[in-house]
Amino acid sequence: MHALALSALSALSALSAQGLPTTTPESAQLSAAGLARLDSAMNALVNDQKLPGIVVAIARNGKVAHWKAFGSRVVTPADAMEKNDLFRIYSMTKPIVTTGLMVLVEEGKVRLEDPVSKYIPEIGKMKVYTASGLVEPNRPVTVRDLLRHTSGLTYGFFGATHVDSLYMKARPSEQSKDLGEFMTRLSELPLIAQPGTVFNYGFSTDVAGRVIEVASGMTLDRFLAARVTGPLKMPDTFFEVPADQRSRFTGYYARAGASWILADSPDSGTYTKKVTLLSGGGGLISSTQDYLRFMQMILNYGELDGVRILQRKTVAEMLRNQLPGEAVPIALMAADPIRTTGFGLGFAVVVDVQDQTMGPVGAAGWGGYANTFFWVDPANKLAAVVMTQFFPFGAHDLDNTFRKLVYAALKP
Repeated sequence: MHALALSALSALSALSAQGLPTTTPESAQLSAAGLARLDSAMNALVNDQKLPGIVVAIARNGKVAHWKAFGSRVVTPADAMEKNDLFRIYSMTKPIVTTGLMVLVEEGKVRLEDPVSKYIPEIGKMKVYTASGLVEPNRPVTVRDLLRHTSGLTYGFFGATHVDSLYMKARPSEQSKDLGEFMTRLSELPLIAQPGTVFNYGFSTDVAGRVIEVASGMTLDRFLAARVTGPLKMPDTFFEVPADQRSRFTGYYARAGASWILADSPDSGTYTKKVTLLSGGGGLISSTQDYLRFMQMILNYGELDGVRILQRKTVAEMLRNQLPGEAVPIALMAADPIRTTGFGLGFAVVVDVQDQTMGPVGAAGWGGYANTFFWVDPANKLAAVVMTQFFPFGAHDLDNTFRKLVYAALKP
């Protein structure tokens, strides 16, 4: 148990009341034996010192049927992980920010086919890198391109091209104090491909966050709180951890031989300080309980507890593959395609029945760099999320292991 003051305990009790309703595994058609195998696998990852701590949560038919914590929130001094601890969700920020932008699309303040340069003129100056030099884009980068990652923007660290090396050298996000300056620095780099032609994972959703700021007249944090996380009763989702919530914040670890390396401290690290660059691509902190509420809103096609965030047809569009056929399956790295998967607006989407590892056609989700993963499965009325805080990304195949065990626990 964390050393929480009485007032903090009261606050946690209040937060619990905001979660989804609960049910038994049997009522949710989940096998007790299957869930035991899931728990055993998570315990093994912790006991074998492969991961420091894990939280898993599964909801079906709108109710939480399984929610457990394993291992440690902080390794030294040892502090047990608790179910409602706080995690750096990194790229699981993207679906939330995409939802915010789609709110503005519904209001007519933004159009998916708008050139991004309408809101951020600097982006309109970017050229496309080719083997023979820089060329003008065949067409402008659009808002839709940002949300489906066909903008030509990259991160740099997932690829090994010349353009990737330029992004890695420039590190535009690390050199910028806010989103406005970030856009200026980003615009000085080339696009990796012609807009609309290929899926390439990069800074697209950060740019989308700046579009939100320009179109709404609000900073990204204020807009999300007012239009997404606030209405959804997600009190644990923010860009910096309040001082009175740090006892719930997890450490971020790497492994060096037999030793744990603390990569980001929950007490004095990045997210405990004033955040001025509000990253729409990876800046949010959240909890499994909060994220389940967001996921359930998506499963409900835009509504939760009588509050409508988006229209049903808008969410259906977000969960539909938006990529041209030649861009499927998607890949973070060229040699490592994500099987049977395309991309909608803010979510990877299963498009092929040949491999059920990722779930049935229509299942949609994404992950975060610290090895947090989620998906929603409309066909099975299922939402599942697993969170840890460990580097490098993809370690110990947590996503696939969790998915397989969840589906194995579903009763026919």
